[in-house]
Amino acid sequence: MRRLVRYLLVTALLLAGAASLSGCIVLSPRGRVWVPGYWGPPHVWVGGHWRYR
Repeated sequence: MRRLVRYLLVTALLLAGAASLSGCIVLSPRGRVWVPGYWGPPHVWVGGHWRYR
């Protein structure tokens, strides 16, 4: 049981670390850019989306 809990904890930490390092991904200089989500002005969550440059 302890081994399972430790395995799940390590997996969760690795996923959280990978998610925290993700940001804007530029595919090409004149291609699509991923804009991550953010909190907008009256505490409204604006989800991530692809934007063309």
